[in-house]
Amino acid sequence: MAHIYLTFDFGNDEEKAQQARHKLESWKQAFRLDKKMLYKFDRKEDGVAPEAAPAAPKGKTGKAVGSRGTKGKVKTDHEPAKLAPSTADIKLILRLALPNHEKFTEQQLLKRFPVEEPFRSVASKTIREAEAGYTELDSHFQELA
Repeated sequence: MAHIYLTFDFGNDEEKAQQARHKLESWKQAFRLDKKMLYKFDRKEDGVAPEAAPAAPKGKTGKAVGSRGTKGKVKTDHEPAKLAPSTADIKLILRLALPNHEKFTEQQLLKRFPVEEPFRSVASKTIREAEAGYTELDSHFQELA
């Protein structure tokens, strides 16, 4: 079974990296690729201390009295917090390990990555088993937690 590695460089855009993670999880479930598609994030800190994010405004708590006099839910006046830009260089390493009889699925996935939104706007690279740099990337993938 040949492995194919795809690398995506998100820079320090944590939000795009999380969108990509969600997209990969949905594909794993939809195409039943549990152990055939593995991914890991490689975060390299650039040595700059992260800025303190401003505290999110706390929601107002109110007591809503219903017909039975029960307390209501906590009300919030703010939108969900967006992910702060990271100071780390975020790189996604994806390993496709499809058997030979699933070549069509492999081709579909390889065509799909460049056109889907979180992957379209980032630098990507595909490395097959016979190409240079494969062994280094394979050992680096094994080392990541």
